[in-house]
Amino acid sequence: MKHVATAKSPQRSAGVGSGAGRMRGAARSVGRALHLPVTGTARGIRKATHAHGAGESGLGKLIELHAVNGAGDVMITVALASTVFFSVPTDEARGRVALYLAITMAPFTVLAPVIGPLLDRLPHGRRAAMAGAMLARALLALIIAGAVASGGLELYPAALGVLVASKAYGVVRSAVVPRLLPPRFSLVKANSRVTLAGLLATGAAAPVGAGLHAVGDPWPLYGAFVIFVAGTFLSFTLPPKVDSAKGEDVALLAAEAHTRGGQSGQSAKDPQGPKDPHDPKDPQDSTNPQESKECRESKEAKRPGLRTVGPAVTHALGANAALRCLSGFLIFFLAFLLREHPLTGESAAVSLGIVGVAAGAGNAVGTAVGSWLRSRAPEVIIVTVVAVVLGTAIVAALFFGAFLVAVLAAVAGFAQALAKLCLDALIQRDVPELVRTSAFARSETLLQMAWVFGGAVGIVMPLNGTLGLAVAAAMVAAGWLATLRGLLASARHGTRTRPRVA
Repeated sequence: MKHVATAKSPQRSAGVGSGAGRMRGAARSVGRALHLPVTGTARGIRKATHAHGAGESGLGKLIELHAVNGAGDVMITVALASTVFFSVPTDEARGRVALYLAITMAPFTVLAPVIGPLLDRLPHGRRAAMAGAMLARALLALIIAGAVASGGLELYPAALGVLVASKAYGVVRSAVVPRLLPPRFSLVKANSRVTLAGLLATGAAAPVGAGLHAVGDPWPLYGAFVIFVAGTFLSFTLPPKVDSAKGEDVALLAAEAHTRGGQSGQSAKDPQGPKDPHDPKDPQDSTNPQESKECRESKEAKRPGLRTVGPAVTHALGANAALRCLSGFLIFFLAFLLREHPLTGESAAVSLGIVGVAAGAGNAVGTAVGSWLRSRAPEVIIVTVVAVVLGTAIVAALFFGAFLVAVLAAVAGFAQALAKLCLDALIQRDVPELVRTSAFARSETLLQMAWVFGGAVGIVMPLNGTLGLAVAAAMVAAGWLATLRGLLASARHGTRTRPRVA
């Protein structure tokens, strides 16, 4: 018996060992199965963002950072919308949203023109500025979360701070993109990639934010806190050349130049260095060594304003402002209109969702189309898309209905994205590199102010669909007619080499 027992003992040990090995192997297989979707998705995202030299130039890092920015912003948007808009009856919601605009948007219209010039003075600290904007929104998200729970009035100044920090990030991001262009990459194509990443992240984070809101009102804000903290650290992974100010100067709008220099295109002396003596737009910048010191000092260094470096830029900016004004108007007007009069057969929430998805899809398609176009006349594209929006708005006003409202939202989103990419192309073409990054900052500020104006008009409009869309059509018509002649003239008679829109 003992002989038999000793004979079987090694067999039992081998059985136990093989069983444990099978369990470990199964556990590793399960671990790989659970780990693969995460790592596989991360590798796929990294491959897409770093394609075509974007990884080597650092543009891929900026694309990922902008995706994080979009995800965090939509989390805060979900929390604010549910608190300010959805939690009360329609009449009270209009008053609360109007109060929100008065306390946040109105001061922002005063602060917005300061953002660009202020950040112009931080050319060597762009990574720190982006990280600061991320960290500020992370902390403000916690303040808003406390205000949502307690009903405190600190929600409004905190929301203003979030808005200012978000736009400050956007201004710095616009200034950073030209520093990270891969070889044979146009500025418009780079901007379209960055913008599309933000849109995709926004679309992915929105349902997550809605799910967190179902858990509790402050939870989307806690999610925003985590996202923005991650963005703070990600900002410092951008290449050091982001902080280089080599070859840059400060661009002034024509109005500023006129005020400071007595004539369009002039400004005060450049605080960051001398002008480029080879700039063909300003031959007087060349310094004559025979001139006296007093004579040279009397000739203030002239920075080219947007108007002086190309009228197409100012006309394109006006057309884009009309589209941005339409965007702000539709957001607020349709939000209240569809809440009171939902689309046929749908609830208010579903109606708003349909219009929001249509606008987002149009924006994404417009961004994608902008990266594919090879047109050498971005002015013509701007004129065309604004005309299409105008026609769509007129038809929607005359035959107001659920389908046409969704179509107008999609067309407006498409046109806004594509026209903005064309504006980028014109800035790239007509604005010297010396002032190009500052020009991006100033244009972003003006477009945001146009959005604020449109939103304010949408708040005070009566909830009449035909009347509201007629006003929207009038806004677009004013911007289109004011810029049509100048844009077409620039497309026909421009003497500069036309760049590709992509």
